[in-house]
Amino acid sequence: MSRRRWVQVDGELVEVGPDYTPEPRSVKDSILWNDRVYQDMGDPRFKSRAQHRAYMREKGVTSTSDYKDEWRVREGQRIKERQGYDPSRRQDVERAISQLNSRRK
Repeated sequence: MSRRRWVQVDGELVEVGPDYTPEPRSVKDSILWNDRVYQDMGDPRFKSRAQHRAYMREKGVTSTSDYKDEWRVREGQRIKERQGYDPSRRQDVERAISQLNSRRK
């Protein structure tokens, strides 16, 4: 037994075949929903995410979202520093002890 597929058209369920693709209701409906931001901005430079990425690459610029992971890591480092953690402190102390020991000889 094959599976049946139904879609809602004007509030009514209609059985459709497996190769059914709905017609876009307007030009905007053929655009990915999250690309509409680019369409609604009215910026002539780009109308989709792909065009925006190409524009950014061409101009050699980036967006703040590219740094979200780095900022999270750096915030963790700042918190540790405020609590007194210093990764170079151990090396500094070892170097100081080594210098004191070398002067005694």
